[in-house]
Amino acid sequence: MRPQSLYILSVFVLFALVLAGCNPIADVSAPPRAEEPVTLVVGSHDSFSASEEVLNAFQEQSGVTLQFLELGDAGEALNKLILSKDAPLADVFFGVDNTFLSRALDADIFEPYESPLLAKIPDELELDPQHRLLPVDYGFVNINADRLWFQEHNLPIPATLEDLTDPQYRGLLVVENPATSSPGLAFLLATIAHFGEDGYLDFWRALRDNDVLVTDGWSEAYFEHFTVGSGGAGDRPLVVSYTTSPPADVLFATDGRTEPASVNVNPPGGVFRQIEFVGIVRGTAHRKAAEQFIDFMLSETFQEDIPLQMFVYPVNPDADLPELFVKFAETPDDPAVVDPAAIEANREAWIQAWTDVMLR
Repeated sequence: MRPQSLYILSVFVLFALVLAGCNPIADVSAPPRAEEPVTLVVGSHDSFSASEEVLNAFQEQSGVTLQFLELGDAGEALNKLILSKDAPLADVFFGVDNTFLSRALDADIFEPYESPLLAKIPDELELDPQHRLLPVDYGFVNINADRLWFQEHNLPIPATLEDLTDPQYRGLLVVENPATSSPGLAFLLATIAHFGEDGYLDFWRALRDNDVLVTDGWSEAYFEHFTVGSGGAGDRPLVVSYTTSPPADVLFATDGRTEPASVNVNPPGGVFRQIEFVGIVRGTAHRKAAEQFIDFMLSETFQEDIPLQMFVYPVNPDADLPELFVKFAETPDDPAVVDPAAIEANREAWIQAWTDVMLR
């Protein structure tokens, strides 16, 4: 998740400094400065965010100028990167996740790079043994509910995936298209793991008949339609988002609240762990600068900036978590598991079957 204005960005920075309790640039070992001026183009999905102070620290120490290029939601951004492989749009790309990992690797658009900081990262988060894509953060895709909305309407918050098909929740849920959104695909995979290949489409048919809303990406779902994320402008009190969304409710609250307005539903079988990766785009003319920036992204400085910027967990276990995460974010014990080989073999067929049910 990213700030919606420069004012909110400044709030992010101030809270990150206070809650993390340390200087965000104090532990950075200065990378070698570029001998000649270098502009490094960093492509990303549209939910990438980092503190200006943290990014400026890298630029000042390395002599590398960073230029960020947003390419849409995760699936859309990856598609653009693949289509432009003969004339790359960026030098580095952040935002491929484990649901799109095989597509990215099969397209052969990333160069291997084994950062020395990978030694700190848990093995379970490193999914590419050739190090073409390196883990940066992880989170848990989940259903968030507007706690106050349900209280005001005297409705219980749904507890299971099956509850979402109950007529009393008709027209309350917004989800993302798995063909264009990584959390959308993650949620689809969770339903496949829970209901099985023989039953997941029946669940989605029931959601369709219960007036579920489908958007192209997470930003649209959360900030335009979810009652909490839209500040009351939307009309959907249930959204596919992350277990780390509730801390944002407190951080950005304008009413002085100290408890989140949204809560995690964590339906059994309905949570999926998403890992996001960064890689050097094949053919870059700035390989050295790209390596330096990836090392920086895995450093404690950048990693400690992640929670209150993108509201996901850092992969570097040495990075401290802010108090808001400790209090209000959740790490589910039993996220749904789908074998990566099964995702690779069936992803397109599963998405097509979902599309036939939901959009035609």
